[in-house]
Amino acid sequence: MAAADLTDGVSFFPSWQFQMWRSIFIAVGIMAIIVGMECLVIDSADFYSAGETNAGSFINPVTVPASDVQQWRPKEWFPWVILSAGGITVLYAFTLPKRFGGTIAA
Repeated sequence: MAAADLTDGVSFFPSWQFQMWRSIFIAVGIMAIIVGMECLVIDSADFYSAGETNAGSFINPVTVPASDVQQWRPKEWFPWVILSAGGITVLYAFTLPKRFGGTIAA
């Protein structure tokens, strides 16, 4: 059996499977856009260890929720890279079905 040419409209996946892959890429792209936008707004993020904390320590502002707190500061270029990658992923998820002869779900 010869390999199918991508330009002749033959799809390697059934239409439902193609739409599922497309949905996954759209979701990943949107999440990357959201994370990139959040990184534009924040200066730093604090990550608390889950092993030593309980729910009450987050409500009480007097105590520190955990002794092991890691602070992360995104680099200046990080939000723009994540936003760009998410935008390109979403754009390709919408435009590649046209190129490979797939169906476009509205």
